[in-house]
Amino acid sequence: MRLLPLLSAILVLLLSVVSLHFLHSNYWSNLRWLLSLQSSPVADLVVRNALIYTSDASLPFADSMAVSNGRILRVGNYSSVVQQDLPGYGTKELNLEGKIVVPGFIDSHVHFINGGLQMAQVELRGINNRDEFVRRVQEAVKKPNGLLIDSAMKLLLPWIPEVSVDERREALVRASNLALMRGVTTVVDFGRYVPGTSVQLSWEDFSDVYHWTDTSGKMMIRVCLFFPMETWSHLLDLISKTGRVVSQWIYLGGVKGFADGSLGSNSALFYEPYVDDPHNYGLLVTELESLFNMTMASDKSGLQVAIHAIGDKANDLILDVYESVGSTNGMRDRRFRIEHAQHLVPGSTARFGEQGIVASVQPDHLLDDADPAIKKLGVERAQKESHLFRSLLASNAQLAFGSDWPVADINPLGSIKAAMKRIPPGWESAWISSECLTLHDAVNAYTISAARASFLDNDLGSLSPGKMADFVVLSTDSWDDFAAEGSASVEATFVGGLQAYP
Repeated sequence: MRLLPLLSAILVLLLSVVSLHFLHSNYWSNLRWLLSLQSSPVADLVVRNALIYTSDASLPFADSMAVSNGRILRVGNYSSVVQQDLPGYGTKELNLEGKIVVPGFIDSHVHFINGGLQMAQVELRGINNRDEFVRRVQEAVKKPNGLLIDSAMKLLLPWIPEVSVDERREALVRASNLALMRGVTTVVDFGRYVPGTSVQLSWEDFSDVYHWTDTSGKMMIRVCLFFPMETWSHLLDLISKTGRVVSQWIYLGGVKGFADGSLGSNSALFYEPYVDDPHNYGLLVTELESLFNMTMASDKSGLQVAIHAIGDKANDLILDVYESVGSTNGMRDRRFRIEHAQHLVPGSTARFGEQGIVASVQPDHLLDDADPAIKKLGVERAQKESHLFRSLLASNAQLAFGSDWPVADINPLGSIKAAMKRIPPGWESAWISSECLTLHDAVNAYTISAARASFLDNDLGSLSPGKMADFVVLSTDSWDDFAAEGSASVEATFVGGLQAYP
C-alpha cells in the first residue's frame, strides 16, 4: 500500500517534466515565428485596384503588387498580397482606380546620346514640305546643297564640330527625361557609331557619360550597351573585369556590325534591283569575310552579336553567317540578333525560328516605308516581304520591338498601335493586314521578349516576384478598348518602385 503514494508522486513528477517540455517547445516555436515575421520583407509600396498586365505567362493579369527595395515582392489579388507582405510603417499604398499597369517598356534599338543631342538641334521630324525644311535649316545653319548617302557621309564628318563631354552628359539627361515620359525604363543603346565614323565614339560615351553619370548617382533609366564589332576584344576585357552587370543601371550587351545600308538611300542589299534604279541592288557596307571573322571571334568569346540587315539578300547572308558560326562554335544560348530585318524573302522567316535568331524590329519604320517600299520594290515585292512581324512570330522567332530613335520617335505606345493596325499616314486600311499583331504580342515585344533579346530577363521584362519594379501606369482602365483601338497614353512611370515621371 505504501507503493501507491510513491507511484502517484512519480506520476506527478513525470507530468510536470512533460508539461515543461511542451511549454519549452512552444516557447521556441513561437519565438521562431515572431522572428520570421520580423525578417519578412516589408513592402515600400503596394499598388492596388489596378489592371496589371504582367507579361508573365504564369499569371498574365493581377490587381495588386507589392514592392520592396526596388524589386517586386508579390503580384496577385489584394488580399494575398497584403496578407503575405504586410504593409509596415512607411508603406505607401497606390490606388489606381482600375487603370492599366504594364511592365516598363524596353526600347530594343536606340542611339541614345545622338537622340539627346538632336533634341537641342533644329527639329525636322514630320516636315514633308521642302520650303519649310529649307527654312528651318537656314535658320539654324546655312542653305543645304546636296545629299550624302551612308558611307559617303564620312566626307563631311571631319567638318562637323565635336560635341563636348558636357554636351553629351546633358544629352543623356534630355534623352532620359523623354524616355521616361514615354514609359521607357530601359534602352538598348547601339551608340553613335555608324560606318565611316570612329569606333571609339561608343567607348567615349561609355566612360565619359554613362559610367560618370552612374558613379555620380544620376542615372534615371537602365541602359544595355552594344559596341562596334571591331572592338570585340576590348569589350571582352571589360566584361572579364566587371561582369555583364556593371550596376543596376548599366548592362553590357554585346557587339554590333553592319551588313547593308538603308531602303531610303537605295543602299539596302536585295536579290533584285530597285524598280526606280534598275542597275542598283544595294551594297554591303562591310566586306563579308571580315564580318564573318569578327562574328566568329566575338561568338567564340561568348559575346552576343547583333548585325544590321535591311534588304532581303542582306538578311539571308547574315542568317548564313550565323548558321555557320553557330555550327562551328557549338550549341549554346547565344541569342544572335538581326537589327531591322525589314525585308525577307519566303522561307527566311522560318530560318529565324529554326536558328533561334532575334528579330529586332521597329514598327514605326513600316509606317514610313509603305509608300517608298512600293515605289522602290514594286507592289508585289513590297507586299510579300516587308515587316513580317506576325510571320516571324508564327515561325517561333523572338520578336523585340524598338524605335531606332532618333531615326524615328521614341514612343512605345505609338509603335504598339502601329504593329496592331499597320495603317500608314494618309492610308485608310492596313498595309499587309495579315501581318497585324494582337495587343498581347505587341506589348510582349516591348517587354518580356525585348528583355530576353538582350539577356535581361532575369531582372527585367515582366512584373514577376524578384524582378525590378519598373512599371508604367496607362490612361485607360479597359483592356478590351486598348486591344480594339490601340490607343492610350502614359500617366506615370516608375523605376525601381519610385515614381520617375511625372
